[in-house]
Amino acid sequence: MIPRLLSPIIHERLAQFPAVALLGPRQVGKTTLAILIAKEQSAVYLDLETPEDREKLSNPKLYLEGHRDKLVIMDEVHRVPELFQELRGIIDEGIRSGRKAGQFLFLGSASMDLLKQTGESLAGRIAYVELNPLNVLEVPTSELNSLWQKGGFPDSFLAKSNQHSFIWRQNFIRTYLERDIPLLGPRIPAETLRRFWTMLAHKQGSTLNASQLARGLAVDGKTIANYLDLLVDLLLVRRLIPFHKNIGKRLVKSPKIYVRDSGVLHALLGIHSREGLYAHPSIGMSWEGFVIDNLLQLAPDFVLSSFFRTQSGAEIDLLLEFPGGEIWAIEIKRSLSPKLEKGFYFAHKDIQPSKSFVVYPGEERYFIHEDIEVISLRALCQLLLQLS
Repeated sequence: MIPRLLSPIIHERLAQFPAVALLGPRQVGKTTLAILIAKEQSAVYLDLETPEDREKLSNPKLYLEGHRDKLVIMDEVHRVPELFQELRGIIDEGIRSGRKAGQFLFLGSASMDLLKQTGESLAGRIAYVELNPLNVLEVPTSELNSLWQKGGFPDSFLAKSNQHSFIWRQNFIRTYLERDIPLLGPRIPAETLRRFWTMLAHKQGSTLNASQLARGLAVDGKTIANYLDLLVDLLLVRRLIPFHKNIGKRLVKSPKIYVRDSGVLHALLGIHSREGLYAHPSIGMSWEGFVIDNLLQLAPDFVLSSFFRTQSGAEIDLLLEFPGGEIWAIEIKRSLSPKLEKGFYFAHKDIQPSKSFVVYPGEERYFIHEDIEVISLRALCQLLLQLS
């Protein structure tokens, strides 16, 4: 069992809100974390994928009346969306009787249906917490390359061999396409969505070209937008927006797209081993996506993220905007001796960030310029965690 950094935050939210929704892709560790929480207090656990537990909630008010003093954990809650209307009254009744916090913990895939249901029915009564795959601060420093290669899903990262890890990720992708996504509502042919997901993997870190993707799948642009929205909502793909402040430059307006988990990315690209990764032309974009996903996992919720690129070629991989106007500029390099291109310096002059970092795979920390610091991924993640 790998301790998760998010665990104290879930406890804090449960102490503040009547209901907490723990959202994240399948197999990321939500159930394991919830069961640990259940062991620490009086709780009842319901797996709504099982007919037996769904039957218990055929009359939710009657069943939950018998557990009014316990934390009720509902796993795969998106399977019973009609439940939320009933829960609003039950939660409000609990609040009136003095239970202002810690009534329910919901677990589910971050589908739009789930967010819509809870948002409509439980507004002001619920807090959302996103559980992501393992990050660099949750594994030993010596395992960073393994985490990058295998990804952060616990069963993939902890697999006893590269082959077992790769097979797990292949089956993870297949299960999502053939079972989980159809259960969430959209009726999309599994093979079509696989091709789309694979196309995004080959375009890792590129700006979105919807018309090119549409031609490749023989669909229209609206369909591409729907496919992308689905994978973003399920926390499987990240859409990084462009910086949009008016600085008198012609800025790129399309978002950049990343497959969020590096292990899933490598499975989609057919990369079986670390040697295969080092020889693959996508290694730079894989590392960039891995760094961005880790940084944004650990950045405080109030931080806004974007990238900067002008039509003339000035570019910064990641910008973090803090309340009050402070901006951190982050460039990502795979080299142990990182060198910055002119485009970064032009962008740096345009943005004039408060702090500037170059993230690289080494451990030494030093200045490459009077206001640009070279730093390891782990060290920058620790800086962000301290701000939370």
